[in-house]
Amino acid sequence: MPFSAIAASWPLLLGMGVLMLGAGLQSTLLGLRATLEGFPTLVTGVVMSCYYVGYVLGTVVAPRLLRQVGHIRVFAALAAIASVAILVQGCFVNPAAWGAMRLISGLCFAGIYVVAESWLNDRASRANRGRLFAVYMLILYVGLGAAQFLLIVSNPLTPTPFMLVSVLISLAMVPIVASAQQLPERALPRKVHLPELYRNSPLGVAGVTVSGLISAIIFSMGPVYARLSGLDTTNVATFMAASILAAVVTQYPVGRLSDRIDRRTVIAGVCALATLVAGSIVAFPGMPHGAFLTLAASFSGLVLTLYSLSVSHVNDKLEPAQMIAASSALLLLNGSAAAIGPMLAGSLMEAFGPPAYFATLATLTGALAVYDLWRKSRRRPVPPSQKGPFIGVQPRA
Repeated sequence: MPFSAIAASWPLLLGMGVLMLGAGLQSTLLGLRATLEGFPTLVTGVVMSCYYVGYVLGTVVAPRLLRQVGHIRVFAALAAIASVAILVQGCFVNPAAWGAMRLISGLCFAGIYVVAESWLNDRASRANRGRLFAVYMLILYVGLGAAQFLLIVSNPLTPTPFMLVSVLISLAMVPIVASAQQLPERALPRKVHLPELYRNSPLGVAGVTVSGLISAIIFSMGPVYARLSGLDTTNVATFMAASILAAVVTQYPVGRLSDRIDRRTVIAGVCALATLVAGSIVAFPGMPHGAFLTLAASFSGLVLTLYSLSVSHVNDKLEPAQMIAASSALLLLNGSAAAIGPMLAGSLMEAFGPPAYFATLATLTGALAVYDLWRKSRRRPVPPSQKGPFIGVQPRA
């Protein structure tokens, strides 16, 4: 474990952990409150999709802001705006206001992640970068998962949880700004064309796209599904916490397996198992609640590895000098797909009811599994000597 790098980065890690408590509570709170207020499911999906539209805009705007203003001032400004956005949502409970504030929140969080990861890259060395980012991702997921239980201590029909989110986002600035120093400027990566990236790794690009759809549906429409299925606030929080924290458990073993065998086989296996699990939830709606939670957590734990697997598969086909530009393009592709996911799930749930949630997810994973097997028949596997290590990251959107 890179203890010296962690010691040098503890203000950032602490601040991001607190920030994730606010971000995790915000997403679940909005989905749950929209359902309690009687928003049509499709409208809720559109509102939740606005976050990802803002996120895509943020990935374009944030690097330019960093070059002009500096990392710490950008972080403080964006966190302050995000803190205000959630208060506006608490004051004006209507889809138009929420959609606008969701877009602003997405833009702000995109910039915050750029600052955070620039800081980590500055603190890390070639020897410890992977482990330091693994600790960072662990903190993000634990924060997101733990945030779900804050719903239990605050009534989602009152302004209290909105104020709590604002407090947490504001507190996240304290350790970072108090210990801040100017970081090296972040250069804009050169552009890479997606058609070229697709020719190099069709499955990797498809996997990143499907991962964006799936992760956005889970994080944005999961609370809506849970509430429409008759779960109370405590059980909605438990459902979301189990879905998020399962990803912490599965990343390492799935990544290790993909380093040893053809990644395409691992992606196909993950998708096939996920399709079976989601299909079982749809086929047996009357199962005991404990079994339902176990299957839901298993599904999320499997599918939330797809982004890491897909990015690693793309990088296996690239030269080292191409990887930064490719990562930027893949993040934009993933965020663009994420903007569609909640609207897709919302429209289907509006038409066919709550079972359409897992039916949609099963269809996406099943389609990717079929495409994976077709690609395996068309191209030989990457030789072991050319494979890079598994990249255990998640799309920040």
